[in-house]
Amino acid sequence: MKILVAAYTVLAIAAGARAAVQLATHAGEAPVQYALSAAAAAVYLVLAVALRRPERWRTVALVAASLELVGVLGVGVAERMSATAWPDETVWSGFGAGYGWAPLVLPVAALVALSARPRTMPA
Repeated sequence: MKILVAAYTVLAIAAGARAAVQLATHAGEAPVQYALSAAAAAVYLVLAVALRRPERWRTVALVAASLELVGVLGVGVAERMSATAWPDETVWSGFGAGYGWAPLVLPVAALVALSARPRTMPA
């Protein structure tokens, strides 16, 4: 679980910096794509926090990892369907290819790790 937390922390920083630069320098060119990069950064930050305490934040982590997987698959498919409708890249572009496919692999790993951990009831 520590590796997932570290990976999501790095991705949160990388995606947040990317979104900040894109939005600050040329937001009008592809606002939806740049907002998706910012959303990805927020999801990564939530996952980094939630995976540190999966016994208390399990549901949040499950929802965030599922949202990330849907996002990366949705963006990847949308790009394949119409390259001209997608004016610039996001963190999730090419199924996360620009980030070594980590955005595609990590949510699957997180969902597997969360499903393998025994559920505990809060005290």
